[in-house]
Amino acid sequence: MDNRAGEMEVFVRAVSLKSFSAAGRQLGLSPSAVSKLITRIEDRLGTRLVVRSTRSLQLTPEGEVYLERAGRILGEIEEAERIVAGGANAVPRGLLRVSASVAFGASHVVPHIAAFLALYPEVELDLSLTDSVIDLYEERADVAIRSGKLRDSSLKARKILEIRRVVVASPAYLERHGVPERPADLVGHNCLRFNFLRNRDEWMFRDPATGETFAQRIGGNLLANNGPSLRRLCLDGVGLIRSGRFQVQADIDAGTLVPVLEAYNPEDIEMIHAVFAGHGHLAARIRAFIDFLADKSRTG
Repeated sequence: MDNRAGEMEVFVRAVSLKSFSAAGRQLGLSPSAVSKLITRIEDRLGTRLVVRSTRSLQLTPEGEVYLERAGRILGEIEEAERIVAGGANAVPRGLLRVSASVAFGASHVVPHIAAFLALYPEVELDLSLTDSVIDLYEERADVAIRSGKLRDSSLKARKILEIRRVVVASPAYLERHGVPERPADLVGHNCLRFNFLRNRDEWMFRDPATGETFAQRIGGNLLANNGPSLRRLCLDGVGLIRSGRFQVQADIDAGTLVPVLEAYNPEDIEMIHAVFAGHGHLAARIRAFIDFLADKSRTG
């Protein structure tokens, strides 16, 4: 019978201890048996994973990839057994990788991290803030906090929050270039955009007379990969941005940014979701984090 999980455990143990002998002692195997098991993995994969010497074990680049994936798989096996054994009482623990957009992560995720870790001290949280669209599998993220529609049908999503969007510019910019009265007026304006969105050359609006939504072509001389940079450039008078209102509300209150085209943005709501792989049973640490963040977002 194929026992790849067992082979992975031997490999991970040998690498972590940097010794076939030490791994063998912990697993009740001889050093030669450990060596043969690792050679069997290498033969099956057709590549070398470990460079052996009399003093140490060194991983090849392929070995580094295999070690990371093997550790993750073994962790999932252990977590699955905890879920079955503990049911709803399983304790959240282990490495949790979370990705969130820069502005939303800084304002709605980071402020709650201390409370989450205090509640679940056995969770190790790896948080990345990026506005780029990531592949959960490729980036090895357990949860991604993102806005917009879910495109990958293999993923699941839970609504965390609704945010309003608004088009803003600095008073200095509007004084130099005029205030756009209709979305069509944006053709003559510098619209600052994200560089990774597929519809980066369009902003959506709603006709106040008919209630129908429509796309307005826009253009400009600057693109960026994160919201805080676009906000800063907007404050500096470079152009207009379309942003989540939470990101610019303090600027609006201070008068350093001015909303425009509000008649064409009624109820401009965008959903923020926690996106995760669509497994039948979520690991306790993932479920705990999503539940916790949803509750914090709901209660403010």
